[in-house]
Amino acid sequence: MPTAEHEAVVRLFRERPDLAADLLVHSLDVELPDYDYAGIESADLTEVTPTERRSDSVVVFRRKHSDDDPKPVLGVIVEVQRGRDTDKLWSWPMYLTSLRARLECPAVLLVICPNAPAAHWCSRPIDLGHPGLVLTPLVVGPTEVPLVTDPVRAAEDVELAVLSVIHHADTPQGPEILGALFTALHNLDNDQASMYADMVRAALSQEVWDHLEKQLKAENYEYLSDWARDNIARGKAEGKAEGRAEGKAEAILEVLSARDIEVPDSFRDKIRKCDDLDRLDAWIRVAATIESVDALLGEDL
Repeated sequence: MPTAEHEAVVRLFRERPDLAADLLVHSLDVELPDYDYAGIESADLTEVTPTERRSDSVVVFRRKHSDDDPKPVLGVIVEVQRGRDTDKLWSWPMYLTSLRARLECPAVLLVICPNAPAAHWCSRPIDLGHPGLVLTPLVVGPTEVPLVTDPVRAAEDVELAVLSVIHHADTPQGPEILGALFTALHNLDNDQASMYADMVRAALSQEVWDHLEKQLKAENYEYLSDWARDNIARGKAEGKAEGRAEGKAEAILEVLSARDIEVPDSFRDKIRKCDDLDRLDAWIRVAATIESVDALLGEDL
């Protein structure tokens, strides 16, 4: 199952497809064809095979023509990879050939790896068997992602700044990188800034986040403005509320299990998805006496 970190990185490319160009050109020294704009397209790369194949994201660079629709000049398969996955040795070549055939233009594979061991594994050439036909993925790992510590640079490329936090949060420069990002976010509209802040919070472990916040407070970084404090506090409050709801839901299920009351999967899912603390408290109180899950939930379902 994709992690929050995985989903955060994928969303960065959806928010700004040109991030793929930044990484290819500036981090990997790949020369791109002339293009007018980049956009996200369908990541479904299934052909006639029965197994569905879907990459994390597909960025297509297009060039405008006076009389025709914009023509694709380069397709980029974007994959986020945290560790070894031998299935990718078979699916990645298929992704490329499928996209190349669909667009009728060159295609490249760009793999984003938040940790060095994954980057090392993913960068190995994949021998396809045909003489001379070898796929070497273009890999962006911690070494290739810059340390964005300047708030001005972070403001110029917010998505790259977010990626920098995700890749380098646990380094000595982590607090400075996060401080630069939050200073930059302070200049965005509240909804957009909150979106990026939420992406960072979701991508980082609680341990790393707590360490970064402690360091930032100790060093009085400018990011600790009213906006940032409010958003961080809100995020923590939401996280704590969500944690309390999950705990109460599990308590209900444990009581029912101890009393040998059968709980269908559909009911179990709805109990776990409930975020109304008062309702969960009410269910806890009656879980010890009811005879069936129907009596517990009544008409709520």
